[in-house]
Amino acid sequence: MVAQAQHRTHAMVHAQPTAPPARAAKIAARQAKATAPMSSEAAPQDLAAVVHGVAHCRRCPLWRDATQGVSGEGPAGARLMLVGEQPGDQEDLAGHPFVGPAGAILNQALEEAGAPRADFYVTNAVKHFKHELRGKRRLHKTPNAGEVQACRWWLDAERRLVRPKVIVALGATAAQGVIGRPVSVLKARGDAGLLEDGARAFVTVHPSYLLRIPDAAAKAEAYRDFVRDLKAAYALAG
Repeated sequence: MVAQAQHRTHAMVHAQPTAPPARAAKIAARQAKATAPMSSEAAPQDLAAVVHGVAHCRRCPLWRDATQGVSGEGPAGARLMLVGEQPGDQEDLAGHPFVGPAGAILNQALEEAGAPRADFYVTNAVKHFKHELRGKRRLHKTPNAGEVQACRWWLDAERRLVRPKVIVALGATAAQGVIGRPVSVLKARGDAGLLEDGARAFVTVHPSYLLRIPDAAAKAEAYRDFVRDLKAAYALAG
């Protein structure tokens, strides 16, 4: 199964489109026209208000180069929340979290862990795609601490509205957004304890990490560990 997942993901990586500026501009214009701006200082009262607010967020400069803000998705009363780093190239165009190569790995791992994605509220610590242009390609850049902190407004709102029992942080940036301080994934991996709101934090790697492992055997082992983490986090929620 891991070989099948890697084969599908390999195809997605090499077929992955990069947004031409004109296409990205059209998407951004449609989204801006669809909803009127709102004050980002008004605390969202439901998840629809989060979507509305993220679409017009100006809390940090990342919105300027992104196609659109990408809010979380999933059941309003989900017992579990998955938090990634930020939207990638494909998520930025589609407007949905984890629909690119990392999302394919995540979906396969959740299936093998017996943890249906439909049971999770899936979101990111940062809601806009941070990148740099290399020719026509948009290459991922890691959000800095200030950008993560600025976007905690939205992550905290999602946590308050969803009220998950377990929050799974995928990678260091997500863990920082969830826990509120820099976190070493290797040291904190697994059950990271209770948060102030009563949710339990669980730290693991980001699925994109698996895509970057060149050795096939090491990649397969890391994938098995990732599946085991997801299974353990799912069990924590009861």
